Amino acid sequence: MKRFTLLMGLLVAWCGVTAQEKFPDGTPIDPWFYEVQAVDVAQLGEKFVVTDYGVQQDSTLIQTEALQSVIDRAAEKGGVVVIPQGTFLSGSLFFKQGTHLYLEEGARLKGSDDISNFPIVETRIEGQTLGYFAALVNADGVDGFTISGKGTIDGNGLRYWKSFWLRRKVNPKCTNMDELRPRLLYISNAKNVQIEGVTLQNSPFWTSHYYRVERLKILGVRLFAPAAPVKAPSSDAIDLDVCRDVLVKNCYLSVNDDAIALKGGKGPWADEDPNNGMNERILIEDCVFGFCHSCLTCGSESIHNRNIVLRRIQVDQATRLLWLKMRPDTPQNYEYITVEEITGNVGSFLYIRPWTQFFDLKGRQDMPMSYGRNVVMRNIEAECKTFFNVRRADDQYLLSDFTFENLKIKAENRDCDRSQIERFVWKNVELQ
Repeated sequence: MKRFTLLMGLLVAWCGVTAQEKFPDGTPIDPWFYEVQAVDVAQLGEKFVVTDYGVQQDSTLIQTEALQSVIDRAAEKGGVVVIPQGTFLSGSLFFKQGTHLYLEEGARLKGSDDISNFPIVETRIEGQTLGYFAALVNADGVDGFTISGKGTIDGNGLRYWKSFWLRRKVNPKCTNMDELRPRLLYISNAKNVQIEGVTLQNSPFWTSHYYRVERLKILGVRLFAPAAPVKAPSSDAIDLDVCRDVLVKNCYLSVNDDAIALKGGKGPWADEDPNNGMNERILIEDCVFGFCHSCLTCGSESIHNRNIVLRRIQVDQATRLLWLKMRPDTPQNYEYITVEEITGNVGSFLYIRPWTQFFDLKGRQDMPMSYGRNVVMRNIEAECKTFFNVRRADDQYLLSDFTFENLKIKAENRDCDRSQIERFVWKNVELQ
């Protein structure tokens, strides 16, 4: 199986774009997904090295205004904001059309651990559009925006994490948003975005969140937040929220929540809200997943995901490989999802159960019906604790048209009640 995976990867690299590759519903994979050229900062305009404009290399001095001034200057001419080697402490920064961010090797853009350095803005959070704290790095309404280099954007999250767990001790029902904390990176209403080479780590909240972004590439990025000694709560590596045409390639993801979560809205009438929408044509390949709650998660704030591919992945210590969160207060449609060419170990191979945390029908009398269908898991050699953690709930959701093919799975719990799924295709499945 490992040899098969390697040969497939080499074949794709050697052949380049092939008309035979298709998304799960049969539509061709656009050549754009194979174009993985590195960002060439020399072609992006004038370089604005922040230390040339009064910003100091000081890990204790908050320099939000000085850094924002450099960004504003770069926006006037179009160009690259360069963070040189050293540590630079800041609150929220807002990148604009025509600007780019480049972090040199050894550079660290570090977030303040004081929430007052993050203004409240209208933003997207947990499937809603409302007033909440801006992220450390923000870019809205941009076309062609890039973040690149070998440096680090560090959320400095320890103080926020400790405060969250203390609040949970006082109020076990507190939500993620009750504990005031910013995200690390938020890009919204954007096109042709590339995030490449950098490290995104120690986020107080979600690590990177993309809302209404079309043609997004995340290449060779390291996304990390710890699970010990202090857990980084809700530190999702990549949250895709109403996004179209996304490539995640050659990344390392290890966080104390979902590695890649597909979002898009929540609530009993979420499918009628124009702020919400679907994720489609998402290709995640050639990545390594460390500890996380799930490699790929649909939900819980999600209404429609279609044409999602997770392939050529190495996994170590993920709690789940594929997780469909079926939220009974939200109409959901998860369809045409393929997970293939996976090696490693996980807790649960497939996990599908009702997600009832913060359940609220908001006065709706009937329960909206949801669907999980046309899901393929194939060419996988892995170890797991539980192979099939699926519960049927016909009053809430319908599961149909799943395919398990060419699986070699070593599992502590090998039980698989195939009656939980309508039209379940089973080919060459070896359970040990």
